[in-house]
Amino acid sequence: QVQLVESGGGLVQAGGSLRLSCAASGRNFNNNPMGWYRQAPGKQRELVASITNSDDTVYADSVKGRFTISRDNAKNTMSLQMNSLKPEDTAVYYCLASDHGMNYWGEGTLVTVSS
Repeated sequence: QVQLVESGGGLVQAGGSLRLSCAASGRNFNNNPMGWYRQAPGKQRELVASITNSDDTVYADSVKGRFTISRDNAKNTMSLQMNSLKPEDTAVYYCLASDHGMNYWGEGTLVTVSS
């Protein structure tokens, strides 16, 4: 059974940092694109950052220069380093792995940024 488990969320003050991790089990995603999405209350889920199997990255304009996505293929994990956090970054953050049109999602981890 494929599972993606996020960790690292929490409460932080504006300007602070958090590091999210996503651990995959049940299959290896080394050759697949992965990404982080987020969903704020009352809003649609949106892409935060994605990374290909060759480490090409894409970021939402709102997080460019503040967030960094990375992956560790040896550990089958993905991370999101979030710096200079803003209250508008408050959301549930989800890990995604894609495989030929099949999307695997984690349960999400809550990030709350206080002003």
